[in-house]
Amino acid sequence: VQLQAFGGGLVQAGGSLRLSCVASGRSFGGYTVSWFRQAPGKEREFVAGMRWSGGNTYYGDSVKGRFTISRDNAKNTLFLQINSLKPDDTAIYYCAMSRAIASSVRDPTVYYYWGQGTEVTVSS
Repeated sequence: VQLQAFGGGLVQAGGSLRLSCVASGRSFGGYTVSWFRQAPGKEREFVAGMRWSGGNTYYGDSVKGRFTISRDNAKNTLFLQINSLKPDDTAIYYCAMSRAIASSVRDPTVYYYWGQGTEVTVSS
């Protein structure tokens, strides 16, 4: 399985981006698919996740109300719409997938497939 994340870039504070994650080699069906981010010098942080089959969504506290996770079943693609960007959102954003259950969806150690990351830089 290969995950490819793209859509990052340099934006001004208050701007928006939409990140995409595409899987090759396996459908997202039956998996939990999530976005994490890692800023320089910081630990990897859970951003948002979705249990693909039921569509249940989960969000990190720091992004609730600004980030929206969604999917395109036909294209086997996961999205992350990021609005009202802040300089603190600057990080490399990774998509990941696993068989995680709801209680562990925020734990990066349960994910075994990871994309290469896409960089988001927010200028003030």
